[in-house]
Amino acid sequence: MTDTPISARANFERIRYAQLWEDADVLTAAMGDVAGGELVSICSAGDNALALLLLDPAKVHAVDLSPAQIACLRLRLAAIPVLEHGAFLELMGARPSDRRAALLARALAQADEETRRFWQALAPEVVAHGAGGVGKFEGYFRLFARRLLPLVHSRRTIREIFVPRSPADRAAFFERRFDTWRWRLLVRLFFARPVMGALGRDKAFFDHVEGSAADHVFRRLRHAGVATDPSRNPYLHWIMTGTHGATLPLPWRAESYGIIRDRLDRVTPHLGPLEALDLREAAGFNLSDIFEYMSPAQAEAAYEGILGMARPGARLVYWNMMAPRRRPEALAGRVRTRTALEDALKARDMAFFYSDFVIEEVL
Repeated sequence: MTDTPISARANFERIRYAQLWEDADVLTAAMGDVAGGELVSICSAGDNALALLLLDPAKVHAVDLSPAQIACLRLRLAAIPVLEHGAFLELMGARPSDRRAALLARALAQADEETRRFWQALAPEVVAHGAGGVGKFEGYFRLFARRLLPLVHSRRTIREIFVPRSPADRAAFFERRFDTWRWRLLVRLFFARPVMGALGRDKAFFDHVEGSAADHVFRRLRHAGVATDPSRNPYLHWIMTGTHGATLPLPWRAESYGIIRDRLDRVTPHLGPLEALDLREAAGFNLSDIFEYMSPAQAEAAYEGILGMARPGARLVYWNMMAPRRRPEALAGRVRTRTALEDALKARDMAFFYSDFVIEEVL
């Protein structure tokens, strides 16, 4: 275990996540009534910062240590005003397209010079995979879906994952058709910690995790395939097929697009650490899984700093994947856990690889 900050342990120069892999439906449901308030969101690819606009806040501060992740948000801020919804989906890679080069050019015409240079250098990858498919994490899943998954399951079996079924029928399909010994061997090898660290996430992100990464994936895949409906899961669909299929993440849906477009001026990107924000009355925080990358001592210090930015009633919403993190015991008197809401939302969370979803409210 290390107390060296994650900014010194991981590489933040390239896009790690070109789209969000955390369920914006459960995030927005967890935030409560924040209309008119200021929100703080870990930026990542920017999608969940945009989803928070659906809650009608006065401002969303999107914070990230990575200039590449800030560039993902800036592309969305430039593209959404000039592209209709269907064209935006093509640019991002959620739908097939033979005109991504032209769509990217249209979007970048509205962007600042730094963002234009960043994305022009990635134009061939955007054309091939969409702007939402150019990250390290998406490349990891693309290798899985295109090269390795066909070795263990036919195209027909993959298509049938997304046929709507009752929970009992989902369990039968998973156990009889999908969870084969070849599949389990593939998961055991491909989702081992060294492979994930080299090809998907940064190896530094595993410094504080507990247990086997592959065992964690086995447990969460059953949640995705049985406990929730795969036919409604855009994240699973992208992992298995490379597109979102018939369903989309909340901020990319048609009914969200116009609202987000009208409120884009409320989003402010911030490059740097979250603690650099000068806020005292924030109404809520989307913290992604930032505590997972910290030692317990670092997490406690960061948590206390966040409480210093929060107004009473503000909620801290975050995920854990493999490192268990919750409110530090020393700060127990300053927040309460919204346990019933947590349990209800965890049961429907489509971003299946997280083991825990946390909602804590400032007293």
